[in-house]
Formats: sequence, structure tokens, C-alpha cells
Amino acid sequence: MRLRLRDARLTDAVALGRILWHTQREADWMPHLYGRVDCIRYCAVMIARGWVRVASVNGAVRGFLARDGEEICALYLDARAKGLGIGKQMLDEAKQEARALWLRCSQDNGGAQRFYLREGFVEHARGDGRDRAEQLPDITYIWAGEACA
Repeated sequence: MRLRLRDARLTDAVALGRILWHTQREADWMPHLYGRVDCIRYCAVMIARGWVRVASVNGAVRGFLARDGEEICALYLDARAKGLGIGKQMLDEAKQEARALWLRCSQDNGGAQRFYLREGFVEHARGDGRDRAEQLPDITYIWAGEACA
């Protein structure tokens, strides 16, 4: 497996949107609020803002991490890329570039919760999700560099 992390290009929006859309469809706890085109548009906006790093495996886009400063806005992997350490590598890269990181995760997303806890994040707060489009209760996780590691 040849993994490469790179800045996203606008031409990646379709591949990233597909990953996001499939993840939304496969998660039985996530409401299906967005169509494929909506997901592509959302990814294009994040790319245009310079937030996105892409993981490609043997030249094919398999995942992405979007970060606005210290906030991790999105971390999604293609189903074929799960369990290969790609998410960890993308997160490790983000940790090298920031003194602290934070994110919000659905309380129903047990896999993501286990991943972030394993990677040194700690639970900071819980919310009822009223301020999010999905309206799902969430957990805010923080990573404060070496202080939490």
C-alpha cells in the first residue's frame, strides 16, 4: 500500500463528496439529510477554504481530513480504507501542525468515539445537537498536545 497525504484540489470534490455521501448512507444512526450533489458542494467549499488534506492509496482517493485552525471539521474514510491506519496518519499529521485540536462527534458514533479516545482526545462537553443540522446529541473532544498524550 502506497499512502500519500496531500492538499486537496478542487477536482477532488467529487471523490470526497462520494465518500461523505456513502458514509452518511451506511451509518444507521445518521439522518439522510443530504444528497450526493450536496455532499460534493460541501466538500468543494471546504477545499476552496484550504481546509482539506486527502489520503490517496496507490493513486486513488480513500479519505480526507478537513481542519479549520484547531477544529477538525471532518474526517472520513472510504469503506475500503478503514482499519488500515489511514485515519490515524491523517490525525497525526494534524497534531504535528496544531498545538491543540477539537472536534464534535455524534453520541451515536461509537466507532469514532473509540478512535478519538485511543488517539489521545478527551471528552470536554456534551451537547443536545440543537445547533447542528443533523440535530443529533454530540460530544466535544479536545486534544491539547503533550498535555493530553
